[in-house]
Amino acid sequence: MTTPPVNRFDGRDVHTIGVAIAVPSPWGEDLQEARAGYGDTTAWTIPTHVTLLPPTQVPDRRMDEVDRHLADIASDEPAFRIELGGAETFRPVTPTAYLRLSSGADACRRLASRVRSGPLRRRLPYDYHPHVTLAFDLADDILDRAVADFSDFAASFESRQFSRFEVNDDGIWLAERDFDLSVLPT
Repeated sequence: MTTPPVNRFDGRDVHTIGVAIAVPSPWGEDLQEARAGYGDTTAWTIPTHVTLLPPTQVPDRRMDEVDRHLADIASDEPAFRIELGGAETFRPVTPTAYLRLSSGADACRRLASRVRSGPLRRRLPYDYHPHVTLAFDLADDILDRAVADFSDFAASFESRQFSRFEVNDDGIWLAERDFDLSVLPT
């Protein structure tokens, strides 16, 4: 049996994790292909997603606590609808083109805030803004093209879970554990 990959950080075993809501098929794959088509070299390193917790270092000894924390949040939060609509850019702050959440942003903000508490408490370098990345760290003309190409894009899906991702030694983000949100009352 092999040990899961870990990164070395200050002499301790740590995991680099993130928490996100994956964008389902067919949109997830289509958006990932578009991102790669713009020349974004990070396109194939992680499935298309809405970030709840950006890359965060967690010592190996705290991973069980982190998973309990995430399971507690999921059991207390209802499933919700995410609607993606239109594209924008974060320039001049960061060279990022992204899809807006026209619905579901408030639920993502609430989830992200709860995730970034307890064992995952951390400050972000920017205010949290739920989005789906279309292109990152590319020339302005390519970011402009991505925004124009997706100006009329629309997709809608039920968000029933979020996942804890972990980066492996090859820089690929893999979903290591899914956390099902509580079901809406009928």
